[in-house]
Amino acid sequence: MDEALLRSLTPRVLAVLVRRGADFAAAEDAVQDALVEAVRVWSADPPKDPKGWLVTVAWRRFLDAARADTARRRREDRADEEPAPGPVPSTDDTLWLYFLCAHPSLTPSSAVALTLRAVGGLTTRQIAQAYLVPEATMAQRISRAKRTVSGVRFDRPGDVATVLRVLYLVFNEGYSGDVDLAAEAIRLTRQLAAAIDHPEVAGLLALMLLHHARRDARTAPDGSLVPLAEQDRFRWDTRSIAEGIGILQTALARDRLGEFQAQAAIAALHADALTAAETDWVQIVEWYDELVGLTDSPVARLNRAVAVGEADGPRAGLAALAELDPALPRYTAVAAYLHERAGDLAEAARLYTEAAFRAPNLAERDHLTRQAARLHTAGHG
Repeated sequence: MDEALLRSLTPRVLAVLVRRGADFAAAEDAVQDALVEAVRVWSADPPKDPKGWLVTVAWRRFLDAARADTARRRREDRADEEPAPGPVPSTDDTLWLYFLCAHPSLTPSSAVALTLRAVGGLTTRQIAQAYLVPEATMAQRISRAKRTVSGVRFDRPGDVATVLRVLYLVFNEGYSGDVDLAAEAIRLTRQLAAAIDHPEVAGLLALMLLHHARRDARTAPDGSLVPLAEQDRFRWDTRSIAEGIGILQTALARDRLGEFQAQAAIAALHADALTAAETDWVQIVEWYDELVGLTDSPVARLNRAVAVGEADGPRAGLAALAELDPALPRYTAVAAYLHERAGDLAEAARLYTEAAFRAPNLAERDHLTRQAARLHTAGHG
């Protein structure tokens, strides 16, 4: 079963159903049913036209649900007008669907959560981790969003800021998580940048390109994580870096700074350094100050503490870290790194071990476990 293919087709199938007149909540349920059916039967008999197969099955599931609901006679009448069988148009409506999910009837946070679940294909757990909330809380938020849009005609697109937030979270999950969605997020952001002249759209595209440029260097041949400072910079994609920096410079020249431009500026400073030792950490701290001022994000503050530790020394970094909530994801890993830089190896080893237990994925857990083992070995050498 090609899971990547299913994930790429999900938003396109959903868009077809919505265009045919299905309300979003019912269409999303029908598509999920079709995906379950695909998992069951495709391994034995894969279709020649996967998208057409999914559209057909999903539309039938929608019809079955519509016809079973006697209180929705209007929908039942519309459902009877099923289009004649035939090939499904190859039009990619994914970006259009992102805008429709950013519906004016939803709060931005609910719109993002719903889109990530229904269109981005992320699990509730992955979305909860991105939002730094318990999984149960996110499940309730998504359920409320579905109830809000149930029966609503998706004919009014939402705002660009919400769509950018969704695209960034999809990219971030694809870049660092278990599902490869990064390339799809870049493709959609390119489409958006071509359609809308907006500095923050350009900033997001630049940020994605600069991060994606380092992708091949982020893991060793055995799959283990390679920290930024230890990456082979000759493996970085210089064309993507040059494109990202060019897009960013054009956006910054418009003097309408936003959070994605600030993040891209930080990524550009890392990309500009020929070696880790040449990184301009003082300027990176200044950009983190801008980012914190724009967003007041706890994650930005956590990353700023690392940058302060590099620019002004580990003790200064630990002082900045002490102002933050220890429950933040990766807080303990940052504390371990700064304690190691400060020469407190026993405390660093303890914290690396604790951070490994809290790691969000296997690759990070293994990396942190190796860090702890390395310091334990050094301490007993």
